[in-house]
Amino acid sequence: MISLILFWGALTLIFYGYVIFPLLVWLYGLFWHRPYESAEITPRVSVIIAAHNEAGSIAARLDNLLALDYPHDQLEVLIASDGSTDSTDAIVRSYASRGITLLALPRQGKIPALNTAAAAATGEILVFSDANSVFAPDALRYLVMPFADTQIGGVAGNQKYIVKRGIGGTIDGERGYWNFDRILKRSQSRAGNVISATGSIYAIRRNLFHPIPPGVTDDFVTSTSVIAQGYRLVFAPDALAFEPVAQSSGIEFGRKVRVTTQGLRAILVMSSLLNPFRYGFYAIQVISHKVVRRLLVFPLLVLFFVNVLLWNRGLFYQSAMLVQLGFYGCAFLGMLLQQSRLGRLKVFSIPFFFCMVYAASLLATVNILRGRRIELWEPQRKETSLNEVAHQGNLSVPPERSSP
Repeated sequence: MISLILFWGALTLIFYGYVIFPLLVWLYGLFWHRPYESAEITPRVSVIIAAHNEAGSIAARLDNLLALDYPHDQLEVLIASDGSTDSTDAIVRSYASRGITLLALPRQGKIPALNTAAAAATGEILVFSDANSVFAPDALRYLVMPFADTQIGGVAGNQKYIVKRGIGGTIDGERGYWNFDRILKRSQSRAGNVISATGSIYAIRRNLFHPIPPGVTDDFVTSTSVIAQGYRLVFAPDALAFEPVAQSSGIEFGRKVRVTTQGLRAILVMSSLLNPFRYGFYAIQVISHKVVRRLLVFPLLVLFFVNVLLWNRGLFYQSAMLVQLGFYGCAFLGMLLQQSRLGRLKVFSIPFFFCMVYAASLLATVNILRGRRIELWEPQRKETSLNEVAHQGNLSVPPERSSP
């Protein structure tokens, strides 16, 4: 009897996370509209980027920002260099005459760097991004348009991945996840608030920014803080930022462990948002997406091991066991064959990505239980050309400058 309860309870949680919850979000967005004003405005904007040893990409990133279709006298760019030991600082300093500000800081971690940059910013709107992102030329214009409505406190931009040939393993799963997330964000925004923003492109009003606590995902805490202060966080699908994918599944796995550990800690910091009596359906969305979905590794493990005990219960349980074995077998083959053409087939790459995400979630949960905080980060990507990313995204970026 206990085995049956565990099996069906685990299956219900998994079904809720991947079917019922997205359906609820879609229906809520379909029938409950909260429109907001949007206009072509050009407030003073401060773009903030934390960088550590980004010499391979920072020049192209700055060229990209300077080429944006936004009034230059209304644009401020601050690069918070977190103890860089390569030529990052020298490259950024070479742009000083073009209005780029370098904040050369001691090594403390991304969050102290962002807090320092936000305190130094003069813009009405703070825009946060990554050193390896590329904005579409009109990204800032679309990103600030919702701020014409005084009830809008933050705007989440739209992240897309650019894929280099030869990268395999998890990219189909990664892109599938973000495409799915993009659909949900449209529904969430239409009905009230998106759950949170992605770090590659988002903006908030400067007067709503509060120092970010250590050991959390900065984009989640910063973007959701506007909701905690009574403002809306909406989605701007035309505010596009492009990012290259990780060069290997090992690098991506390490990133997901770090991000999920910080994300779970961020939920603890922003736990007030989990109160449905105060935040209504938004609280249900945060619980479902940021808690239930992230911790589905435990129902998945329960489902598998309890299913073994139920093998003799009949054809249904035997079929369920075989489906699980087939899925995890495809994931294992996807891991072994990730650098081959065969391994990049969706039948292998998507199960591999799925299992990698939840293996990272399991390690992240262990980190939380042990009280481990991850505050420093090391860029683990090859020196990639952001011009190549821009080219694949059909963007226009000036030629890269050589390092001084």
